[in-house]
Amino acid sequence: MTVSVPTRTDDSSHTPDEGRPHSPPGPGRRAPRRPRLPRIATADLSASVAVFLIALPLSLGIALATGAPLQAGLVAAAAGGLVAGRLGGAPLQVSGPAAGLTVVTADLIQTYGWRTTCAITVLAGLVQLALGCARVARSALAVSPAIVHGMLAGIGITIAVAQLHIVLGGSPSSSVVANIRELPAQLAHLQVAALAMSALTLTLLLAWPRLPGRAGQLLRTVPAALVAVAAATATAALAGLTLPKVDLPSWRSHALAGLPEGPVLGLVAAVLTTTLVCSVQSLLGAVAVDKLTARRPAQQSRSDLDRELLGQGAANIVSGTLGGLPVAGVAVRSSANVQAGAVSRNSTMLHGVWVVVAALLMVPLLELIPLAALASLVMAVGIQMVSLHHIRTVTRHREVLVYAVTTLGVVVLGVLEGVVLGIAMAVGVALHRLTRTRITCEVDPEGVHHIRVRGQLTFLAVPRLSRALHQVPPGADAVVELDGSFMDHAAYESLHDWQSAHTNRGGSVELTGRTGARLAEPHAQDGPGQAPSCHCRPWTPWRNHHCEDPQAPPPSGGQRSGHRLESGISSFQRNTAPLVRGELARLAREGQQPSQLFLTCADSRLVTSMITSSGPGDLFVVRNVGNLVPPPGGESGDDSVAAAIEYAVEVLQVRTITVCGHSGCGAMQALLSTDPGGARTPLRRWLRHGLPSVERMTAKDRPWTRITGRVPADATEQLCLTNVVQQLEHLRAHEAVARALREGRLELHGMYFHVGEAQAYLLREDTSADAGQGELFDRVAATALHDTPA
Repeated sequence: MTVSVPTRTDDSSHTPDEGRPHSPPGPGRRAPRRPRLPRIATADLSASVAVFLIALPLSLGIALATGAPLQAGLVAAAAGGLVAGRLGGAPLQVSGPAAGLTVVTADLIQTYGWRTTCAITVLAGLVQLALGCARVARSALAVSPAIVHGMLAGIGITIAVAQLHIVLGGSPSSSVVANIRELPAQLAHLQVAALAMSALTLTLLLAWPRLPGRAGQLLRTVPAALVAVAAATATAALAGLTLPKVDLPSWRSHALAGLPEGPVLGLVAAVLTTTLVCSVQSLLGAVAVDKLTARRPAQQSRSDLDRELLGQGAANIVSGTLGGLPVAGVAVRSSANVQAGAVSRNSTMLHGVWVVVAALLMVPLLELIPLAALASLVMAVGIQMVSLHHIRTVTRHREVLVYAVTTLGVVVLGVLEGVVLGIAMAVGVALHRLTRTRITCEVDPEGVHHIRVRGQLTFLAVPRLSRALHQVPPGADAVVELDGSFMDHAAYESLHDWQSAHTNRGGSVELTGRTGARLAEPHAQDGPGQAPSCHCRPWTPWRNHHCEDPQAPPPSGGQRSGHRLESGISSFQRNTAPLVRGELARLAREGQQPSQLFLTCADSRLVTSMITSSGPGDLFVVRNVGNLVPPPGGESGDDSVAAAIEYAVEVLQVRTITVCGHSGCGAMQALLSTDPGGARTPLRRWLRHGLPSVERMTAKDRPWTRITGRVPADATEQLCLTNVVQQLEHLRAHEAVARALREGRLELHGMYFHVGEAQAYLLREDTSADAGQGELFDRVAATALHDTPA
C-alpha cells in the first residue's frame, strides 16, 4: 500500500506568529518570510524552449496559409500557451494555431473579413465553454475515427495544394479545384529563387531527423523546422535573393475583433464549424498525450477532457479578442513537449511567454524569413496529415469508404460538409453491416459440423441461421463460431432453443467466438430437467470438464482426443489472438517487466492466470511438482528453480514472490506414503526437498498450520499448508532473496488454493510472532479488494 505524505510548500507554510498583528521587526526579531515564486523544473524549462523553437515558424506559416495578418499566428500561440496551458485539463498538451484549422479560417477570412473572423473565434470559444460546463467532452470522442482522420486528411490535402503555389513563387486561390486548375500556368511562370528556398527547406525537414551517428543524435536535439527555416533565411540573405518575406506591421496597427457582420445562418454555421474542428482536434490530442505519458515511471493522471474544453474555449476567447487565429491542441508541439521531458503545465505556459518575447523583441529577425520557406514548412505539415498508418487502420476495420468520402467531401465542399457526408456514410455502413450477415455450414473430416456466423446477428438473419442449424443431424457434434459484436434477443432465443433441443437429442454444441450476448452464461430461465448453461467456455475445446451436466460421465473423446491441442490452439488463433495481439506486440517490443514471481505446483487443475486474474506480462511463473524450493547449496541436482529465483529477483527485479500450494496435491500425498528405503527414481529424488515440510508438520514443539475458522480436513491438507510455510523458509535462504529482503525491495507471500471450493487463502503476515496460534491462512473474500498502486 502506498501512503502519500503531505509536504509543506512555501506558499502554504505557516509561521508561529500567524493570526497576530504584524509589527515592524525589531532587534532580535526576524522579519516574516515572503512567499517564494513557484519553482520551475529544469525539464520544463528546456522543454518550453524546444516547443517554442517549433511553434514560432509554424505559427507564422499557418497565419500565412490562412491569409491572416502574420501577427495573428503569434497571438494565437501565446494565448494557447498561457491561457489553455494554465486552465486546460491536459497539462502537457501544447495549444496554438493548428494546421487543421487552416482551411476553415482561410474560408472565413475570404467570406467575412478578418475582424468578423476574430469575432467568430470568440463566439466559438463561448460555445466551447458551454460544452465544457455541460460535461459532454467525452461523448465527442464517439465520432468514428475514420471520420476524424478523413477530415484531417482532407484538410491536409487542401493545405498542401494551396501552399504549393507559394512554393513555386505564386499565390493560391480560394479552392482546391481552382488551385489544381491553375497549377499548369503557375509551373509555366516558375520563380526559381522561391523554388530553391522551398527545396532547401523541404530537404532539411526530411534529412535532419535522419542524421546518423553520435553527432547526428546531438544535432537532432535542435528542431528540424527551426533548422530548415533558419537555413533558408540565412541562404537567402547571403545570396541577396529578392523574395517575398515576412512582413510584421507595427502592433499599433494590429486589427482586433469587431462585431460580426453577415447572414445569421452563415455566421452560425461558421461558429459551429470552428467549434467542431477546434474541439475534436484538442480532445483527440489530449487522449494522444495520455498515451505518450502512459509508460512514464511517474505517470500523471488521465486528462480531464471537460476541463480541457473549458481551457480551449477561454484561449479562443482571448485569442479572438486580441486579433489572433483560432486555437486548438497541436499534435506536433505536444509530442515534442512530452519527448523533451516536460513534467507539468509550466513548460506549456513558458513556451507562451517565449512567444510573447519573440513577438516584441525579435521582429527584425522574423522579417528576414522568406515566405517560400514558411510555405514549404506548412505544406510538409499538410502532407503529414494524410497518414498512411491511419489509412491502413481504417482499411483493416473496413471503414475505408467512410474515410474516403469524408476526405473528398472536405477537399471539394468544405470541412463541415465533408464531416456531414462522412457521418452519413458511417451510418449507412453500420446499417449495411446489420443487414449483411454471412452464415455457412461445413463438415470437417471428423464429422463435426461447423456453423460460422460472420457479422452482426439480428432478427433479420434468424431465418438463415435457423436453416443452417437444422442441417446438423441429431446426435452430431457441432461447433457454432460467432464472429460479431452484437446479438439481439430474437437471435439469442433461436440459438439457445436449438442448443437445448440438440443437446437433449444426444448431440454436443460448442460455442466459440466474440459476441455481445454469450450463451455460455447461466440462463435464469432454465427449466426443470434442463442442464445449467456452461459458464466456462474459454476452455471448452479440451472437453475435460462437464459443466453442462455435473453427473455426466467423462467424454470418450474418440478420434478427437489426439487433436485437442491443435483444436485449442486453433480456437485461440480464431477468438483470443485478435484481442491480445496488440498487447503482446507491445510486450514483444518492450520486453517483460513482471512485478510478481509466482511459484506453484504443476497440477493441471491450478490455472494461475485464472485464479489471479492476470494477463500477459504480469506473472513470472515457476511450476514444479509440489511447489518446492530446494534450499541453496548442497547437491540438489536441480538448479532450475534457483536459477529462476535469481533471474526474477536480480534481473527482472520482481517486488513480490508468492509460493502457492493447493488442495489434493499428489506430491504431498506421495510424501506421506514415501518409503525412505524405496527406489531412488527421479520423482523420489525431487520429493526429498519436501521432507522438511513433513518434519515440520510432525514436530512435537510446533503448532499446526491451519486455515482460519477450521482445522485441516486431513493430513494431506495439513501437509499442503505446512509445505507453503516451509518453502518460504527455503526461499529466504537464497542469497538473492535475502539481500532483496534486507534492502526492502521484496516481499514474500504464501497462498493456498482449495480446488474443490475454488477458494483462495493467503498466509497472514502478522502471525509468526504468535507461537500459540501457528501460521494461519485467511480466506480471500470476493469483496476484499486490496489492489494498491505499486
